[in-house]
Amino acid sequence: MDSLSAARHGGGIEAVLRKDRWLAMLGLGAVVLLSWLYLWHSAAGMDHAGMAMASMPRATDATALLLTFVMWTVMMAGMMLPSAAPTILMYGTLVRKNGAVGKILPGVWVFAAGYLLMWALFSVAATLLQAGLEYASLLTPEMATASAGLGAVALIAAGVYQLTPFKEACLGKCRNPLQFFMTRWRDGTGGAFRMGLEHGAWCVGCCWALMLLLFVAGVMNLVWVALIAAFVFVEKVFPGARMLTRASSAALILAGLFLLTRI
Repeated sequence: MDSLSAARHGGGIEAVLRKDRWLAMLGLGAVVLLSWLYLWHSAAGMDHAGMAMASMPRATDATALLLTFVMWTVMMAGMMLPSAAPTILMYGTLVRKNGAVGKILPGVWVFAAGYLLMWALFSVAATLLQAGLEYASLLTPEMATASAGLGAVALIAAGVYQLTPFKEACLGKCRNPLQFFMTRWRDGTGGAFRMGLEHGAWCVGCCWALMLLLFVAGVMNLVWVALIAAFVFVEKVFPGARMLTRASSAALILAGLFLLTRI
């Protein structure tokens, strides 16, 4: 009888786990979808107002700075949450299996909030960089670099960074979420938030150079945004993607050198 009760209890836990997992997946999917809808709407607005934007003093406008920060933050959520989803969902599974019944969904969102906060901090830096480039007249109305030399340097720098030990270390943390949780586990709501921050920091360390490539083809060029997001997803989620990292490095460096020859 005890074994039957245990089996029923285990089956109940698994059923709740599956339900919570689906709810978490739907929630993450909704955030990603809304982020991309916002970006699409913003890009469409830019297409209609490109000439007006060229004469706007955006670098010194506080409201424009705030809107730029919002744009970067939403963009990072749309680009990075898909590749972070396996880690976020694994956190929920570990919470449930450790017996924290009824706390999986709040824990998942607290962890995700810490993760996104780290990307919001990156968005502050990206906003300030964009403002500086605008002030120096180095951005087009499409928010792409107006300097071929600067674009070439960005491509080469990103390609070189792909081969650095620090990039490899950060990518290793992103590819092995179970190892991350085994070595960095913290209990409670505060622990979930801190782990989200820490995992987000590794993720920023892994991908910041790729994100700055948005300035090469245009920050609101959604095809470029989607390609970078897809590359990040494959690089982080598929364990056999090391060759992709090396191939991307070679491609970026060659593209930068080619751009230099066109100056």
